[in-house]
Amino acid sequence: MTSGKGKILIVDDNAGIRRALEILLPLNFAEVKSIPSPSMLVSSLERFRPDVVLLDMNFNTSINTGNEGLYWAGEIKKMMPEVEVVLFTAYADIQLAVEGMKRGAFDFIVKPWDNDKLVATLTAARDKARKTMGRESSASGPRLSGGCHPEQGDGYMFWGSSRPMADIRKTLDKIAPTDATVLITGENGTGKDVLAREIHAHSLRSEKPMVAVDAGAITETLFESELFGHVKGAFTDAHTDHVGKFEQADGGTLFLDEIGNIPLHLQAKLLRVIQNRSVVRVGGSKSIPVDIRLICATNMDLEQLVREGRFREDLYYRINTVHIALPPLRERREDIVPLAERFIGQFSEKYHRPLTGLDESTKAILESGRWSGNIRELQNVIEKAVILSEGTLLTAKDIQIEHAKAGTHAAGPFKAVSEAEEESLVREAVERSGGNISAAAKMLGISRPTLYAKMKKYGL
Repeated sequence: MTSGKGKILIVDDNAGIRRALEILLPLNFAEVKSIPSPSMLVSSLERFRPDVVLLDMNFNTSINTGNEGLYWAGEIKKMMPEVEVVLFTAYADIQLAVEGMKRGAFDFIVKPWDNDKLVATLTAARDKARKTMGRESSASGPRLSGGCHPEQGDGYMFWGSSRPMADIRKTLDKIAPTDATVLITGENGTGKDVLAREIHAHSLRSEKPMVAVDAGAITETLFESELFGHVKGAFTDAHTDHVGKFEQADGGTLFLDEIGNIPLHLQAKLLRVIQNRSVVRVGGSKSIPVDIRLICATNMDLEQLVREGRFREDLYYRINTVHIALPPLRERREDIVPLAERFIGQFSEKYHRPLTGLDESTKAILESGRWSGNIRELQNVIEKAVILSEGTLLTAKDIQIEHAKAGTHAAGPFKAVSEAEEESLVREAVERSGGNISAAAKMLGISRPTLYAKMKKYGL
């Protein structure tokens, strides 16, 4: 922490109020930062790490889940429970401010304010926050909600207000403290890896490592070595012993992404290790026990693969104790604009742009878009728009709305198309990219290893 005075973040769209507080509060806080819009809140929290947030109750945003202040106060407490929130409100909104305190806010201040009372309230909130942080901090420093470290940046789960995500959150609350194996399915770009981290962060293993493996990126010849390890001399280049991913995750969580891409003959070896909870390193003979919680993810229809004989039925049931299906962005449209605003805040700070949000017409167009690449596509579109922007609000011109509205057919998920259509999409992308695998994968909205697997599948 910077000093005993702590840090405060002011969120208010009134420039005069921000300026007045920037003059007043440095007498009582070591660092004072102000932002004009809650669209910049997430990125500011992650980078500035305040003790206290002074949060205005009303903004001109698209939040439709109630008063903006209540919504964002809840988001702050979910993301950083140790930070104290003081609500800044007009007299007419006192009842809402009281409701905010019931939801976790420290206190509220009525505008126009009394300087002495404002300072006393904010410093009391600071002292409480610092006491909490001092009691809960560890060698790794303050943590985001559920154990996500600051260096993970924007990788925390954005739950939004849609019903499908609310149901998933209830499921997470039930399963996270257990060691149940979880299978996460969903289209490309829906955030399967982020959900896996969230499950680990809320588990009893959160202080232990979470090791992530892109199963589709491991070549068949290195599969056993990477996952199970090898001993010195096991093969030509094995100059030292190598600890595999299962051992690296001992005591924690192993996340196997793209599990549907594992070849059939290697699935049997994976199943044996999962069943026995022990590994034998390549070239070795000693059985090494491993204590892991297993989370798997795929964008493929594993049940269909089982029927086709391309995925082992016993492995499918072994990894499918709990199944969570992440919805595509088109099925949670109420979350599109809040997500876009979150990305605006993140990238406007990264690229030093004075952006505060989206204009109304652009919000409507975003909400009507196909977003076949889901959250990842939305993030990429917003990042590019922020870089190209010229004003304080993103417009349809900035965001190249025709792309966002029409979507990119090739970038869409393959889940909803036939194999013939999938082959055609892959072939077209490879031809259009001139054989550039990275460009073709980006065009399709999939990883390079996944594209390699599909090219091999169709003999390209």
